[in-house]
Amino acid sequence: MKTVQISLNSIDKVKSFVNAITQFDYDFDLISGRYVIDAKSIMGIFSLDLSKPIDLAIHVESEVDDILEALKPYLV
Repeated sequence: MKTVQISLNSIDKVKSFVNAITQFDYDFDLISGRYVIDAKSIMGIFSLDLSKPIDLAIHVESEVDDILEALKPYLV
């Protein structure tokens, strides 16, 4: 598992982020305080405080470089 910080401070960023990670068949969790939600859930993402960076937990051992390349626009 790898954890990175991302910023999703606009509606368009949330939509493109979900589109980017749904191409991977791995589990992704967003962690904000005590809340952990499925990162592929648009409704779940909008339940978080998007004004500050959020931790993204990537549950994968291989292809980490490909995933990080796809997530580059959102990394803090």
